Amino acid sequence: MKLLFSFVLTIIIFISCSKSDTSKSVNPNSKLYFPLNDGSEWETIDFLSLDWNDNALPNLYDHLETNGTRAFIVLKSGKIVLEKYWGNNILNNSNFDINSMWYWASAGKTLTAALVGIAQQDGYLNINDKTSDYLGKGWTSMSTEKEDLITIKNQLTMTSGLNYNIPDLVCTEPLCLEYKSDAGTQWFYHNAPYTLLEEVVSNSTGINYNLYTDQKIESIIGMDGYWITSGFNNVYWSSARDMARFGLLILNKGNWNGIKILHDENYYNQMVNSSQDLNPSYGYLWWLNGKSSIIFPVLSASFDISLSANAPSDLIVAMGKNGQFVDISPSQSLVVIRMGEAPNENALPIEFHDEMWEKLNLVRNIKN
Repeated sequence: MKLLFSFVLTIIIFISCSKSDTSKSVNPNSKLYFPLNDGSEWETIDFLSLDWNDNALPNLYDHLETNGTRAFIVLKSGKIVLEKYWGNNILNNSNFDINSMWYWASAGKTLTAALVGIAQQDGYLNINDKTSDYLGKGWTSMSTEKEDLITIKNQLTMTSGLNYNIPDLVCTEPLCLEYKSDAGTQWFYHNAPYTLLEEVVSNSTGINYNLYTDQKIESIIGMDGYWITSGFNNVYWSSARDMARFGLLILNKGNWNGIKILHDENYYNQMVNSSQDLNPSYGYLWWLNGKSSIIFPVLSASFDISLSANAPSDLIVAMGKNGQFVDISPSQSLVVIRMGEAPNENALPIEFHDEMWEKLNLVRNIKN
């Protein structure tokens, strides 16, 4: 824990010394392009036509490659501006390409956030319902009184109040889910209550989670991913382009080329804005930039900085272990995807993420 705390202090110093993105906003209502669902076509934009700087591109690509990146995509208004692949696939038996599958890790939490919203708009659940309504009494080792304080919304916002001073934060067995604080009074990045959201959705809809994902999102927007169970975790896998499709869906507020997938506007707005006061940099399983303070994963202390000084202040981020990122800036009409191995020894490479944006800004001719 001392090493982890030292790492976070380093990140704080690094980010605090960086300057924010000072780019001008584009019209967020400008027409977006949506690729065909069969994957046969995805329009591109010559980045020179955007007045971007091709001299800065090698530096960005070198930074990405030397830090274990497998896939990098930048969409502008839905069209591909940059797309690059490096290294081998997960089996290490062929080159990584547009069809290669990779894990989202905790970036997949945002897919679950969307599915919970869809289940609510379809009338299967309400996020203010008690979690025990869907998991049954005794899903934790708490007293019934304390257990019944936990709602689906608490699971979405990392405010379940469960004890985080335990050996295994991914364990979903009742014996691992102990009381520490009343729900809604503490914020901690606890994976287990998140994972149980998938069971909440499956139990409320009566539909297998992979099938529900396909019916409600994948088949509509052309994704071809899947959830794979590993121990207590359920991890989503897809290609980088599939990840970009999801980012484009969220950029357009849950609407895919006129098809309203997540059409509950209140839920969407709550999902991509501060969901509570304890950690304003967190929505419903999405990380938020430009806020006054942040609590990093595995820490309970709050720091008076934002997530990324170099990224657009309105950036919302799906963030996973080893640097899996879905970055969305509505003001810039940008979606940025990064898949790959860990850029360094840190479990959550926040510093790498900020450096990536610093170098991308040079490509975009943004003054820092």
